[in-house]
Amino acid sequence: MKNKLNVGLLSLFFVYLIRLTYKPLYIVISELVVDVQPKEVSIAILEDKNLVELQKEARNVSFAVGDIYLGKVKKLMPGLNAAFIDVGYKKDAFLHYQDLGPNFNTQQKFLKQALTEKKKLPSLSKLQILPEIDKDGSISDVLKVGQEVLVQIAKEPISTKGPRLTSELSFAGRYIVLIPFADKVSVSTKIKSNEERARLRQLIQSIKPKNFSVIVRTSSESKRVAELDHELKTLVKRWEDNIVKVPKVKPPSVIYEETARTVALLRDVFNPSFQNIHVNDNDVYNNIRDYVSLIAPGREDIVKLYTGELPVFDNFGITRQIKSLFGRTVTYKSGAYLIIEHTEAMHVIDVNSGNRSKGSDAQEKTAIDVNNAAADEIARQLRLRDMGGIIVIDFIDMGDAGNRQKLFEHMSKAMATDRAKHNILPLSKFGLMQITRQRVRPVMDVNTSESCPTCFGTGTAKPSILFTNSLEGKIDCLVNKHHVKKFTLYLHPYVAAYVNKGFFSLKWKWKLKYSLRMKVIPNQSLAFLEYKFYDPDKNELDMKEEKEIK
Repeated sequence: MKNKLNVGLLSLFFVYLIRLTYKPLYIVISELVVDVQPKEVSIAILEDKNLVELQKEARNVSFAVGDIYLGKVKKLMPGLNAAFIDVGYKKDAFLHYQDLGPNFNTQQKFLKQALTEKKKLPSLSKLQILPEIDKDGSISDVLKVGQEVLVQIAKEPISTKGPRLTSELSFAGRYIVLIPFADKVSVSTKIKSNEERARLRQLIQSIKPKNFSVIVRTSSESKRVAELDHELKTLVKRWEDNIVKVPKVKPPSVIYEETARTVALLRDVFNPSFQNIHVNDNDVYNNIRDYVSLIAPGREDIVKLYTGELPVFDNFGITRQIKSLFGRTVTYKSGAYLIIEHTEAMHVIDVNSGNRSKGSDAQEKTAIDVNNAAADEIARQLRLRDMGGIIVIDFIDMGDAGNRQKLFEHMSKAMATDRAKHNILPLSKFGLMQITRQRVRPVMDVNTSESCPTCFGTGTAKPSILFTNSLEGKIDCLVNKHHVKKFTLYLHPYVAAYVNKGFFSLKWKWKLKYSLRMKVIPNQSLAFLEYKFYDPDKNELDMKEEKEIK
C-alpha cells in the first residue's frame, strides 16, 4: 500500500512539473477577406484579427506582374544598355539587357519559327538549345528596332514610368516555377537539408519535360511526388495552351494573363495557419474554392461566402483599421507615433516618442522600448502599404552601441516574414536605418481624410439636423420620378443608428409613406453626412446629381 502511495505521489509530481514547464506552441491565425465591388477588388490579410496586408485592384486593370506579351522593339538605348518595347501601354515598357535572360537566343529561334510556320507550332522539347548570350554584351548585339519579342511584366507601371519587362518567361505555381527555353533544376536555398535538396532535385529531374527549367520553391519541402508532378503538368499545360496564340496575333498583344490577383496572392501566402477565407462575391468564391481544392485537397471548407448585410470589411473590423493605419501619422504604443512621408524615389519614416517620459535616467530605456515597438509597426506598415524602393527610418537616438545593434537585429526579425526581397543596413552614425525593399507595383496609398459630402469643400453647409429631410427628398425622387421601390441605403453608422432608432423609426415611416422595400445599412467607410443608394443587383444609384432647387 505504501509503495502504491509513493508511485501515485510521484506521478502527480511529474504531472505538476510538466504543467509548469509546458509552453503551448503559438500559431498565428491567418484570414483572407475579399471585398468584390463593381469597380475594384480589395484583398485583406489578417493575422490574429490584425490587418497586415491590403491590396486593391481595379477590375479593368491591365499590365499585371506575370502577364506575357508579344511586343515590338520601338527604340534602343545603348547608353542604358536597354530597349523600349511597345506592349500596348501608353508609355513604352523598359527592357534591360540583363533582363533578357541567358537563353534569349533560344527563345528568339523558337519565336521566329512560330511566326514563320504559322500552321505548325514548333515543339519546344525538340528544339536545340543555343549557347547563352554574353553576360557583358550590348543590347544592340541581340535586338533591332522593329523586332518582335516575347516579354513578361516584371514591374507594373509606377508613376510616370511604363512597365518593367523581362524576357526570361516563367510560370509560378505553389511548389515550383516553370521556365521554358532552358534545361536546369534549381532548389530554394531556404531548404537547408542536403538530403531533401538532393531528393527534390532528383525527383524533378526525372519528371520534368525537356528544355524546361524548374525552380523548386521552399513550400515543396517534404511534398510527395504526386503533388509536384500534378503541379508541373498544370504549369506545362498553361504554357502549351497560351503559346499557341503567338502565330495568330500581331504585336502588341497579350499572350498570357496572370491569375487574378486574389488567386495569385493566395498562391503565395497560403499555409496551414489559414483558418478562413471570406468572399462576398459568388463567382470569385467559386474560383478561390476551386483553387484551394487544387493546392490543398480537403480544405475547401475554409472558403466561405459572406452574405451578411454589413459591408464585408466593416464586419471584420478592417475598415476601422484602414482608417487608423493609412494616415500620415500612425499611433502605435503608449502615445508613440510614426510620421510617414512618401516621395517618388524613397519613403521617410520618423519615429516619435510622443508623451512618453523623457527623464534623463529613463531616456535610454524609453528609446529602446519605443524603437523596438516602432520596428514592429514599421515592418507591418511596409507590408501593408507595399512600400518599395528605399526606406529611411529616423529612430530615436540611443547612446549605447549595443542597443543600436539589438535594434537592427529586432528589425531583421520583424521583417523575416516579409515575402518581398529586402535588405536592411545597421544604424548609421546619424541614427538612420536604411532599407531597400522590392517594388513591383505602386505603393498602396489610401486617403483617410474625408471631404465634406454636403459642402464639397466650400466650408458652409446646411444644418445637419435637416439632413434627414434632404435624404427623404432623395427617396421621394427615387420612388416617384425614377419608379424605384426596392433599394439599400448605406449611411454612416451614427446616422444609420438614428434612422433605425425606435419602434416607429424614420425608416418605417418612409417605408409606409412611400410603399417601398428599403434596407438601411451602416457603412464605416462613409463620411458623416454621406449616403449611397444601391439597387438589388448592387449597382449604385447616383442621386448626387438630384440637387435641391435653391
